[in-house]
Amino acid sequence: MSTDRRSILASSIIRCAAVALLMAPIATVAKADEFAGPTFRKGLWHFVRTLDMVAHRKSKQRLLEREVTACVDPTVSMKATFSSPSVGSCVSARPEKKNNQYTFANRCDFMGPVSTVITVHSDESYTEQNELSEGQVPRVELVVAHRIGDCGADPAQSSLVKTISH
Repeated sequence: MSTDRRSILASSIIRCAAVALLMAPIATVAKADEFAGPTFRKGLWHFVRTLDMVAHRKSKQRLLEREVTACVDPTVSMKATFSSPSVGSCVSARPEKKNNQYTFANRCDFMGPVSTVITVHSDESYTEQNELSEGQVPRVELVVAHRIGDCGADPAQSSLVKTISH
């Protein structure tokens, strides 16, 4: 290969690499901007999670109740919820927003395909209800979350977990 061809080839490779490097931050920003879900204030949050088995419409059995107080940014976990990828044959639906509610007809979750409703009360309070109706044991998971203050310097205050099994 002649020196001129090598120079042209090398400069083409450098231009392609430069364009790729310049475009990478734009692609990252575009993905970050795609999040159209709710945002919440960072701080000390209290979460109560319950998991119920639903035998009949009027009858349910509490399987788990768990309370957690932690210094977190709930927006981070919301971004994960809103970007739920398809898993196997489970295809996540895009959320529909109506007033203060985000509804996913189908979302691929650790429990399997679930329908999810997130109700935003403010930037300091929300509820999330996940209903799993597939299989022999339909379940409903409810998370009630509210901000209780700023994160303190006391490490003992930053993460408290209380589990109540039924």
